[in-house]
Amino acid sequence: TYLDCVQREIDWTAERFRGKTCLSVYIGGGTPTTLSPARLRRLIVYLKEKIDCSRVREFTVECGRPDTIDADKLRVLKELGVTRISINPQTMNDMTLARIGRRHSAAQIAEAFALARDLGFDDINMDIILGLPGEGAAEVEHTIRAIEALRPDSLTVHALAVKRASRLKMEAAGAVQFDLSPEEASRVMDIASDGAARMGLFPYYLYRQKNMAGNLENVGFCRPGTEGLYNILIMEEIHSIVALGAGTVTKGVFPDGRIERVENVKMVEDYVGRIDELIERKNRLFGAAVITE
Repeated sequence: TYLDCVQREIDWTAERFRGKTCLSVYIGGGTPTTLSPARLRRLIVYLKEKIDCSRVREFTVECGRPDTIDADKLRVLKELGVTRISINPQTMNDMTLARIGRRHSAAQIAEAFALARDLGFDDINMDIILGLPGEGAAEVEHTIRAIEALRPDSLTVHALAVKRASRLKMEAAGAVQFDLSPEEASRVMDIASDGAARMGLFPYYLYRQKNMAGNLENVGFCRPGTEGLYNILIMEEIHSIVALGAGTVTKGVFPDGRIERVENVKMVEDYVGRIDELIERKNRLFGAAVITE
């Protein structure tokens, strides 16, 4: 039922933006690989049937948690032309993974990465988070050394940003210390940056969020030629982004300089029940306006 609704948004997008150039497709922001291989195939095939992807320069799928990845899913992604995937450990310390509610081990992360390499993926991103509860310089050094052994093509270093109503924030008043001192923050970022340099990865984008540990920023590192195009486009604020599915945010960039956004509701049940309203929101946002490519 959820995919039925996503397909309705794809239909609207195909009609409204007919003749426009699609530069990048990004399936993620959560963990789309929770879908079965058959449903992943259904989603991507439908998208490519409706949207002209002939000029797409980057097709990314967030594989997210390694416990959602298997050979069948990766083969589907490879067969259907996905060019970039992201396998996101957040940390390579098992105690921290358990503390933040991840149901996999660091060993499973390494196994999933090796499987993706064996199946031919040559543009793999990994994400880590600095400032996780209980982690200091030693734990970050361990994570970086473990990732260095895998040699990803890009590495995104996030500072922990505690989101409203998250379990971490609810526990923040307790015994666990979440924030880093300025000195600690500088030290762990240096560890991550030095590790990226040893892997031949260079910084190519940076952004900040609210409530970030140690007043740090998020930095993307990559080897030359593997820059995440979607990351660049979303930061530059000069391209419209049409976002489909629960919890996504569509951005309209207009020739007069205006930038406006509309959000889809986050809960799947609400998304399914309000799909007509959500499509109409996009209709009102774009209307008859000329859209930047």
